[in-house]
Amino acid sequence: MREHGGNLDLAQQRFGGRAEDWIDLSTGINRLPYPVGEVSMRAWSALPSRAEIDALHQTAQHAYRTNAALVAMGGAQAAIQLLPQLGPRGHARILAPTYNEYSGVLSAAGWDVQEVADLDALADADLAIVVNPNNPDGRCHTPKDLLALLPRVGRLVIDESFADAVPQLSLAPEADRTGLLILRSFGKFYGLAGLRLGFAIGGAADIAAIAAMSGPWPVSGAAIAIGCRALRDDAWAKSTSARLVRDCARLDDMAQVKDWTLVGGTPLFRLYETPDALAAQEQLARGQIWSRVFTQKPTWLRLGLPGSEAEWTRLAEVLAR
Repeated sequence: MREHGGNLDLAQQRFGGRAEDWIDLSTGINRLPYPVGEVSMRAWSALPSRAEIDALHQTAQHAYRTNAALVAMGGAQAAIQLLPQLGPRGHARILAPTYNEYSGVLSAAGWDVQEVADLDALADADLAIVVNPNNPDGRCHTPKDLLALLPRVGRLVIDESFADAVPQLSLAPEADRTGLLILRSFGKFYGLAGLRLGFAIGGAADIAAIAAMSGPWPVSGAAIAIGCRALRDDAWAKSTSARLVRDCARLDDMAQVKDWTLVGGTPLFRLYETPDALAAQEQLARGQIWSRVFTQKPTWLRLGLPGSEAEWTRLAEVLAR
């Protein structure tokens, strides 16, 4: 497996403790998840019907403010796995540094992959990939700039896994444009990553191809029921977005105590420049708080946002040691 956050088993191996003893801030997953409520037994026991899947699709169109075709999948990662099969192998360019699965998946499928540092360098690629906002540094691009790039590439994939709290950045409303494909993650913003739900949004031909490759039941009945409920809850999304903005400022203030410098981030995680990220990670881990470090950037430390007040208090105490 490639290097990712969420590797809490490694933390336990090195520093001990049970999984429930740890505060896992190594991911960008909301630690105050959507209140799921009751899920019917039918959602667990019956195969999802076509009508139920269609209802989820319609709800997602509402949440993402789009009329474009879309298909539900087992997380945005499921869509990434299928990208190499959407067209003949060619030249892929990825705006980097970013989520490392894109390069690995495309390279394994025989694509010629190049990582580039700016939008203009993506031009002329058969497949161009931009994560917006970016993981891990939070770099953002305006819809105008991305749409200007679209006619200069064969297919443009925009990964909006961290865009829920910044909907003004989303190109989902424009996703029916030829050659544009948007990927959305449900689990991060709604704090339900274990549900494995995401969406691909785009032109009818691309979405039909992805749906055909995904099979007749791409998501579970429980994912449909919970996804419909959460994606309709505009009030929860609005209040959560506001809280995340406040929590980002709170975490940045705490990081200043350690003289860490903010590199960037999104409303779900922050990236700091530290003197020694491994040493910082170890200090946090001895208080059973797990963080994310990067092999290629030994001074970068990424922290998700704590959830409960007890988690915030524990983080403050560990940082003060």
